[in-house]
Amino acid sequence: MSDDASETSFAGLVAENRRLRGELARRHLLDLATGALAAQLGVSTADAGEHLTALAAATGLAPEDLAADVVNAVAGPHDLFPAPDELSPLPARRLRRTAAAAEVAPGVGEAARTLLEGGLAPLGADSLWLWRCADAGGLRLAGHAGVGAVEAEAWRSIPPAAPRAIRAALDGNAPVWLDDDPDLPGGVPGAARAVLPLRRRGTTVGVALVGWPGPLDFEPPVRRAVAGLMDVAVAILDRPDADAPGAPVLVDVLDALATPAVLLRTGAHTGAPVLEHANEAAATALGGGLPADDRSLPRAFPHVHDELARLVRRVRLSRRPQHAARLPTAGRAPGAPFGPLLDVRVLPAGADRTLILWHTVGDPGIAAGRAVARLQSVATFQDSLTGGDTVWSEQAYGIFGMPRDAAPQPLLALRGRIHPEDGEALSELLRTLLERRSGAQAVLRTVLPDGSVRHVRVAAEPLLEGDTVTGLVGVYQDVSATRRTEVALTATFDHLNAVRSQSEMRHQLALQLQRAIVPEVTALRELPGGLTVAARYRPAAEEYQVGGDWYDVLPLPGGKVLVTVGDIAGHGIDTVTGMVALRNAQRALAFTGRPPRQLMGWLNDVTLRTGGGSTATAVCALYDPGDHTLVWSSAGHLPLLLLRDGRARLLEPPQDVLLGAVPSYAYAERRTELRPGDTLLLYTDGLVERRHEGLGPGLARLVTAAERIAGQESPELLVDGLLGTVLGDTDDDTSVVAVRVRRPGEAEREVNPPGDA
Repeated sequence: MSDDASETSFAGLVAENRRLRGELARRHLLDLATGALAAQLGVSTADAGEHLTALAAATGLAPEDLAADVVNAVAGPHDLFPAPDELSPLPARRLRRTAAAAEVAPGVGEAARTLLEGGLAPLGADSLWLWRCADAGGLRLAGHAGVGAVEAEAWRSIPPAAPRAIRAALDGNAPVWLDDDPDLPGGVPGAARAVLPLRRRGTTVGVALVGWPGPLDFEPPVRRAVAGLMDVAVAILDRPDADAPGAPVLVDVLDALATPAVLLRTGAHTGAPVLEHANEAAATALGGGLPADDRSLPRAFPHVHDELARLVRRVRLSRRPQHAARLPTAGRAPGAPFGPLLDVRVLPAGADRTLILWHTVGDPGIAAGRAVARLQSVATFQDSLTGGDTVWSEQAYGIFGMPRDAAPQPLLALRGRIHPEDGEALSELLRTLLERRSGAQAVLRTVLPDGSVRHVRVAAEPLLEGDTVTGLVGVYQDVSATRRTEVALTATFDHLNAVRSQSEMRHQLALQLQRAIVPEVTALRELPGGLTVAARYRPAAEEYQVGGDWYDVLPLPGGKVLVTVGDIAGHGIDTVTGMVALRNAQRALAFTGRPPRQLMGWLNDVTLRTGGGSTATAVCALYDPGDHTLVWSSAGHLPLLLLRDGRARLLEPPQDVLLGAVPSYAYAERRTELRPGDTLLLYTDGLVERRHEGLGPGLARLVTAAERIAGQESPELLVDGLLGTVLGDTDDDTSVVAVRVRRPGEAEREVNPPGDA
């Protein structure tokens, strides 16, 4: 198909799409009017529809115009829009038709465009922003119209400290009409703005911002019309695309690029970054497209995923772009689909997305820019010794801290700018140049006018006429950064040597503390309520990686049993002491008798106040032998595994956040009935996690391995069998707890009196 034919076909599809949407809006308005007439006349909807058609024919009005009048008349002047005689410059009929079109729009973005084009643009407005209230008092962009993609991404999230006008509208629950406000998005000097709270059933659920390209007198009819349209905005604020910010726009932008680019979803609930879209160039570079089953960074970029993940983390923390000139794929197999990633740029794209762009072939323009940047600290000079001038390049003035209009100083006159201790080094440099008539270099400390010191490398050559030196030519290079690095490295090595024994003592202390609190092997325990429990802790392969895994099984007053596992992020003494604090806090809180969701909420507060910025995953479960139910909550932890009748299945946990991530978070609960013979498995990620792949395959392997050894009645044999099967390969520490409900008539085993698990 030719390009002209493709464009014609595309234009036809766009026109047909608009026609269908217009027909849907028309049908919706007619249905509203038909329902209103049926209620008023006490007839069926079919009769009301025929009456509406006959009335339209008799009056000569279009059916949709008559329908708008009917709905407005039934709604009354105080419902959505004022009475027609109060509505100048827009008729109520047009606003009602616009409202109907917005109400049937497929998403909040399309609804915003309908409100702007059909209702606000005739009032002179050129933009509409709709934000939804988010957690912790912030705002989240739900839809927009008349706004560029870049600007929309910049205002995707608004923190609680919002611009003053937005805060005033939210706090006062009343519109704010402004002649000008440079703090609001999309504004130009003198542009009018209207900020309106969006309220539903007495609760503020969002805020709208309407913009005009210039000044405007907000006459009462204009204010009423805008407020009426924003009542429609409240109804469409929760459309499906409200939680999919910017993705379609970003996909379109990426697909228009000739160089590789991928879009990552990096939201707080997604865990590791996941590839959401790759443009054609990226799909080619990645070997033909995105895998359907695993879109993780390790799968898509097997040789450079660690480096990319670091760049993505920096972007998410700083919200600033990150760059890398080259990410090599050393060690890749011959014929692998892509080579080094050149000129890598990682860019923020809203609160939950990140862009990665790169080149597969060196770009001369970008490479030249990097080369120039490297030379910013290099300057050339030329001195005449026969009465001529000294000439400096521009960079020399900056190196010596001199203004551009100052006279450049020859090398022979620099002694007054050199640190006194480097005077002999300058003299030796000059002797080599002038007496030996040979090139030379030296690093000199120069003292700037503000008293600061720079290290400057001087490399020079003599200009000769016969045996006479007539001038000097050379280069000044600011090497201060290199010298500071050398000094810092030296100090670091000295410090490391000094604290090596102290560090070893800390690691030994962490290891002893971990083993004391979470023993590697715990004897099989028979607990009240017909439970048999076995637990294992496998330490990290390297002692310096001692981590924050814990487990606990604790009978409580009243007969219930607490079962829990957790994992604090990190390694070392701080992580272990944090683990001890959380485990002990959970034990104490469990005696309050409160449900797991409240225990988890309290534990989250403990983590925020005592964790030093650390986060943790955990599962907190309470088993009630009275009704054989397990009530449990999860803070970002892996799913529990239930073994029943030789089959294993994962119990989907609530999608709740990690401990220590968000203050005052309300955790959810799950309720699971346990039958006699059931075995429940709780574990940490060291059991299933493997390098260079997501958790999905690891969990699948766990299910298969558990079913293979499910015939073992003893929880001890189950946990030992799973630990003996190589499921994970990260060498991280691992905790596993198996809880089995005894069948009727099974005798309790003779075991030692129960102690701490």
